[in-house]
Amino acid sequence: MSCSEQSEKKDLNAADILGNPEYLAISYGGYRENTRDIQPTIEELKEDMKLLNVMGVKILRTYNVHLAQASNLLKAISELKKEDPNFEMYVMLGAWIDCKNAFTDLEPDHYQESDRNAVEIATAVALAKQYPKIVKIIAVGNEAMVRWATSYFVQPNVILKWVNHLQELKQQGELPKDLWITSSDDFLSWGGGDPSYHTPDLEALVKAVDYVSMHTYPMHNSFYNPQFWNVPVEEQNLYEEEKVEKAMMRAIDFAKKQFRDVSNYIKSIDSTKTIHIGESGWTTLANENYGETGSRAADEYKAGTYYKLMREWTKKENISLFYFEAFDEQWKDAKNPLGSENHFGLINLKGEAKYAIWDLVDNNTFKGLTRNGQNISKTYNGDLKALKSEVLTPPQK
Repeated sequence: MSCSEQSEKKDLNAADILGNPEYLAISYGGYRENTRDIQPTIEELKEDMKLLNVMGVKILRTYNVHLAQASNLLKAISELKKEDPNFEMYVMLGAWIDCKNAFTDLEPDHYQESDRNAVEIATAVALAKQYPKIVKIIAVGNEAMVRWATSYFVQPNVILKWVNHLQELKQQGELPKDLWITSSDDFLSWGGGDPSYHTPDLEALVKAVDYVSMHTYPMHNSFYNPQFWNVPVEEQNLYEEEKVEKAMMRAIDFAKKQFRDVSNYIKSIDSTKTIHIGESGWTTLANENYGETGSRAADEYKAGTYYKLMREWTKKENISLFYFEAFDEQWKDAKNPLGSENHFGLINLKGEAKYAIWDLVDNNTFKGLTRNGQNISKTYNGDLKALKSEVLTPPQK
């Protein structure tokens, strides 16, 4: 690689990497234990970065800066770049935003914000200034405006206030001018559904962000909005495998429709604004809403199928997809090990690649790399028949 090519790579910004099919995006949490009290070490973070790098992932999304993981992750990436100047990894740095009394024994006040939000934003600013070649995006809040986030959601004016604050810092030269500011939220919050979300504050927010980061989860909707998911009458005589395949195509169409609906609303306000998918994923195991007694959506075959189809669509359309997520994290539902939130990763806690990325193991992509001292192998020992034997057919309408 020539010096000019190296320089060009170092100076890439959000406009260059978002929507670029050569720069896969993923949601990342490196927690390996069943509590976030145990933070991943710098070495563990570097181990994960090397795995993601060979997978073609170049953009990570994080969720908060009040825990050590975010700052340690930036340090780990910085060290990897010093060890190898060609190592590329960029970060969409999440700043957690919530309402007054969120996650306390008191009643959440959704019309006032937490005092901590100011500290979170200030910390995100400091990290973006410290690591300008790595932090290319700041996301203000995660699903912080959607009303079903009953324990912590805020009104759009809170997100707008902090987005405007960050944009002002860019104008003043306190932050890089090519640092992009967004908020990552559910398709509803970005105007893609219930018209009661269509408010002047949301319109102002659409104009204020550099791009829109929306979430779409057909898997969750398989339980909460199952009309698209359940097997229709005309398909009930098909083979079980055909029923599953058709359900997965409907799931992809569901995600595409939510993307279109958000896009139509956003473009009606600002025709120049781009939209990317800040989160979408599919759990591989569940014992409640998405398991055998629920929507029957959770298994590795469906998750792998969803991953492949979503990557195929978003690459073709130059949409960045921050797939949720890189690795299983057991802290998310620590009291229920079989809970769906613990099993969204492409790689499990035993260092096994799930069905979605079996091909990478076959291609020796992970050769010489480990996680927790374990070589990356395939779940089910690579036995597709065994994997398919556990596939659940969606319920009938």
